[in-house]
Amino acid sequence: MTTHRGRWTLADRADAVLRELPVTVPPGTAALTVRLDHPRDAGVLDLGCLGPAGFRGWSGGARDTFTITAGWATPGYLPGELEPGEWRVLLRLHRIPPEGLDYEVTATVATTAPPQPPPPAAPPRPERPPRRDLPAVDGLRWIAGDLHAHTVHSDGSCTVDELAALAAGRGLDFLAVTDHNTVSHHPWLPAASARYGIALVPGQEVTTDRGHANVFGPVGWVDFRRPPDEWRATAERAGGAMSVNHPLGGDCAWRQPLTDRTRLAEVWHSGWWDRTWGAPLAWARAWRPDVVPVGGSDFHRPGDDAPPGSPTTWLLVDPDRPVEAAVVDALRAGRTAVSAGPGAPLLLRVGDELLALDADGALLEHPDGRHRVVRGDRCRFPAGDGLHVLESHRMEVIALCS
Repeated sequence: MTTHRGRWTLADRADAVLRELPVTVPPGTAALTVRLDHPRDAGVLDLGCLGPAGFRGWSGGARDTFTITAGWATPGYLPGELEPGEWRVLLRLHRIPPEGLDYEVTATVATTAPPQPPPPAAPPRPERPPRRDLPAVDGLRWIAGDLHAHTVHSDGSCTVDELAALAAGRGLDFLAVTDHNTVSHHPWLPAASARYGIALVPGQEVTTDRGHANVFGPVGWVDFRRPPDEWRATAERAGGAMSVNHPLGGDCAWRQPLTDRTRLAEVWHSGWWDRTWGAPLAWARAWRPDVVPVGGSDFHRPGDDAPPGSPTTWLLVDPDRPVEAAVVDALRAGRTAVSAGPGAPLLLRVGDELLALDADGALLEHPDGRHRVVRGDRCRFPAGDGLHVLESHRMEVIALCS
């Protein structure tokens, strides 16, 4: 058993927010269990793990203990052989009070792996609501989804199956599962996709104290310790895509330097509860003129967050491609629209035109500030370059498209 104990101070946090504590894993180890103790009412320490070969897991502030074995691991962590040598427990000094924060980390190794805890029963497949009648565009079709959601593999309360069932019942075609700083959920996605008839897109929310970004696609783990330009390069080399998340989101607003700004931005986040507040649109237009808006519920648990699909991101995809790959293709190409929900008023780009659906009486704002009144439930308008917005008479944002 290895024990590290002490007190973190504000000076420690100022010096280095991420700390590594060494743990020796001898040959023949079948299980590693790590426990973190600290007064949670006083501060926040985030927890993770590196093995000799690299990343083995992250749970942030959601857990204070984890186990890794060859056959299974605590959600957020990667199962596999425990290589002998020096492992490192990661601690991020997320919130340290002025008087300091006492902590104790205990690492225990065992030559016999404990049995895997039984998973919860998978919920039944829900009945899916009817799909909307939307026009095809040059052989491509529109699908509805959500690009930001969490499970028990980080700080969510739902299993992958439970999340998939919830999203399918909301009428979504796809859902990006974006747990914080881990890819331990990725192996669970294909079976749940098949079970619930929804495309679960592998993702991860790269999470730091100065901003979050979603990476979409099976690109492997993205090292949150590196600069954000490297996150984007890692994603794009592997055929994935990256968006900046909730850029005005309170203590997780985007404050990171980024030399080459992403086109994709989570302009519409569930935290934008008063959509007469124009700051997200002002930020998006200042970010870059060809910004591609996406939306995310940032769902964590029923009753605490907006449900999946609030807002809904619509993507124009190739129906001949596997849906998970087609989603990433559409994001990289900028074929997006965002609405308040799967059945809410919608604004789509259809070739050189805009199609406003179920938005009678709304105002269409063009990128140059001109407005037109929408008359009818299926109206077409000329489209220009840039961000187009549907607004109510109160200047409340109803829908977006690039």
